Amino acid sequence: MTDQSASIGGPAADAASAPGLPPVTGRATWQAELDRLRAREKAHTREGDAIAAARRRLPMVEADASLTLTGRGGPLTLLEAFEGRRQLIAYYFMWHTGHPAAGQCEGCTWCASQVTELSYLHSRDITYAVFCQGPYDESIRYHDFMGWDMPWYSAQDSLAALLSPPRRPGRMQIVCYLRDGDRVFDTYWTTLRGVEEMDYSYALMDLTVYGRQESWEDSPRGWPQQCTNTRTNAGPPDWPPVSVWPEGRPIPQWSRLEAGRSDDLGTGHDGRQDDRGGRADGDAWA
Repeated sequence: MTDQSASIGGPAADAASAPGLPPVTGRATWQAELDRLRAREKAHTREGDAIAAARRRLPMVEADASLTLTGRGGPLTLLEAFEGRRQLIAYYFMWHTGHPAAGQCEGCTWCASQVTELSYLHSRDITYAVFCQGPYDESIRYHDFMGWDMPWYSAQDSLAALLSPPRRPGRMQIVCYLRDGDRVFDTYWTTLRGVEEMDYSYALMDLTVYGRQESWEDSPRGWPQQCTNTRTNAGPPDWPPVSVWPEGRPIPQWSRLEAGRSDDLGTGHDGRQDDRGGRADGDAWA
C-alpha cells in the first residue's frame, strides 16, 4: 500500500471506457502459465515461512509493564492489557485530535476493520488490542461508531515510552509483546507496509486480474488504476474518488452512516468537514 494522494478515481470513475482484458487462450495454455506462476508463489510462501522462523529467534527487550493506558474502566497498565494471556499484539492507531470521524486516518481504519474474529488468537494465548494514539473519550466514540468489538485503549499518555526510537508516534504500527510473570518484553514491531499483515481485503484483490487498481502497481496498459486506496467521496454503488486529500471518508464509514449510526466524536465539527490542511499521515503509506 503506497501514497495514493495523486491517484483519483473509483470503480465507476471512467464507465465509458471499458478496462483492458487479458488475452484469451485455451485451458491447457492457461494452466501451463498458471503452473509457472504457482512455482513462484510456493517459493514466496516458503521464504515467508523462513522469515517467520527467523522472527521467532529474535532477542527481546524489556518494556515498562506499568506504563499507563486508558480504557472503559479508566486507567490500566500495559501489563493489564494482556488480559492474563502470555502474548499481546497491539495495533497503534493514528489519531487526529479534535477532528471529526471523516477526518480520521483511512489507513488505520482499514487495518482495524480487518481483525474481527479474535478467538483464533485467543486459542494461542494471544490478546489483540488497539492502542489509539489520541484521547480516549474522543476515540472510543469512533470505535463505537464503527461497531468494532476489539479492546480499545488510549496510549496517549505513554506514547513516548511505548514507541521509543526508532519507532515514532504518529505512524501506524504493530508491536508484539511477551509477558513473563509481571515483566513485559517487546519481541517485534513493524510499520508502513508491514501493517499489511493485518489485511485480507488487499490480499484478495491481489489474486484478481485487476489487483488493487491503484496507480503504483505494475499492471498491463489499459488496466484500471484509478482507485484511491481506502478513502472515497461516497459509498456504493459508484464509490467516487477523492480529488484532494482528505476529502470524503474512510471507505467503511459509509455503511455505518447508511445504517443510521452517529459519527459524532464530540469534537464540535459537523462530521464531514476536515481542516487538517493536508495529509498528516502521508508517509504511513510508503
